[in-house]
Amino acid sequence: MSTTITVRLSDDLAAWLEDLASATGVSRGHIVRDLLEHARAAAPAQRRYLRHAGAIKGARDLSERRGFSAS
Repeated sequence: MSTTITVRLSDDLAAWLEDLASATGVSRGHIVRDLLEHARAAAPAQRRYLRHAGAIKGARDLSERRGFSAS
């Protein structure tokens, strides 16, 4: 099963995509699919730090610590 979507691109981005497709001999759709797959695979790794959200204790504002404030 496949799904077709329509995406509006800026002229600059459309030109880049067309140039890349011409230079590599790969279809624009294939390039977009590959980039989307890459983004999907990278997304969980980029958000690993979120598991620590709210779990680390300390001063809410580090500038409140003595020796580190501007005053």
